[in-house]
Amino acid sequence: MIVADVPLDRVVSIDGVSVDELACTMASSPDDLAPIVTRVPEGCVTPGAFAEAAVADLERAAVELLPAWLPGASIARPDVGGLAAARLLAEEMAGENRFPRTFLTDLATLALTGRRPRATPPLRVRARQLARLVAEAFGRRRTVLLVDDPDDRESVIAGAEWLVHNGGPAVWLLGTTDDRVPVVRASIVAPARSVAARGRPHPASAAETALEAALAAEAWAGGRRWNQDYRTNELTPPVRLDLLWPDERCVVEIDGPEHCHPVRFEADRRRDVRLQLDGYAVLRFTNARITHDLGAVVHQIGTYVRARRRDHAEGHQHGRR
Repeated sequence: MIVADVPLDRVVSIDGVSVDELACTMASSPDDLAPIVTRVPEGCVTPGAFAEAAVADLERAAVELLPAWLPGASIARPDVGGLAAARLLAEEMAGENRFPRTFLTDLATLALTGRRPRATPPLRVRARQLARLVAEAFGRRRTVLLVDDPDDRESVIAGAEWLVHNGGPAVWLLGTTDDRVPVVRASIVAPARSVAARGRPHPASAAETALEAALAAEAWAGGRRWNQDYRTNELTPPVRLDLLWPDERCVVEIDGPEHCHPVRFEADRRRDVRLQLDGYAVLRFTNARITHDLGAVVHQIGTYVRARRRDHAEGHQHGRR
C-alpha cells in the first residue's frame, strides 16, 4: 500500500496493519500527511460523541504544538502581559492565514493558561480549523485521524463521515471491516530506526542538521551537546535528549509528526515534567518549524540561553558580596 493512494475524501478501513505501524510509517515518510491517533473513549455510543472526542484529540495536539503554529509564543508566559502578546500574535496570524480570529486567540489562551472560553465555535468549525492548523504546524498538507479498532462501529463510522463531509480531518479506521466503508488492504514494514550518534545531530534528521549548521555560526551557542543520555538518578531509566546546554540547564527537543501519537505525547510530557523538576527548561520545536522558520528558532533558543547565563552571572556576583 502506498499511503498517498489512500482516499482522503471518504472514510476508509485499512486492514492488515496495526495503528502504530501505520502512524510510524506516515510520520517518517515523505508523504505530506500528518497522522493523529485517536482511541474511542468508553461510552462513546453516538456519532456526535465520537465527533466530539475526535475534535478534542485534535485540540490536544494543537495545544501541544503551540510554538509551531504561533511563532514567538514559545517563550510567552501565562501572565497578563504574555497572554496579551500571544493573543496579538494570534490575531495577526488569523488575518494572514485566513483563520477565524476568535478561534485562534481562544486556542492560544487555552494553550498558555488551560482556560477555555465560555463560548466556542460550532463543532464543524473547530474540526475544520484544528485539522488545518495541525497539518500546517507539521508542514503537511492534510491531517489524518487514525481510529484504532472501535467497538461501536456504527456510531464511529457515522461520526467519521460527518467529520470528513464537514471539512475536518481525513479518517482511516484500523481493524474495522464494514460494508459501509471501502477497505484498503495493506502490508507495511515499519522502517528501521537508525540510532543517533551520541554527541552529534541524528544522521537521518534534516532538521537537526539544519539547526546545528545555524548554531555553529552563533558565538553564544557554545557548550551545546547533541543526543545525550540523561537520567535523574540510578533508579530511573535514561532518556535521550536531542540538544542540551548542560551549564544553562536548557533542553531543546525536535518533534516530528510521530509525536502526535497519544503514547508519544504522554511520554514527552513525563520527560518534560521530570526535566523541569530537575531544574531544566524544555523548548520544543517541530521539524516543520525549523525548516520554515529557522532564524526565529535560533533567536528564541539564544534568547533563553543568554538569559540563563545572565542569571547565573548575577547570582555569582551577589554571592561574592
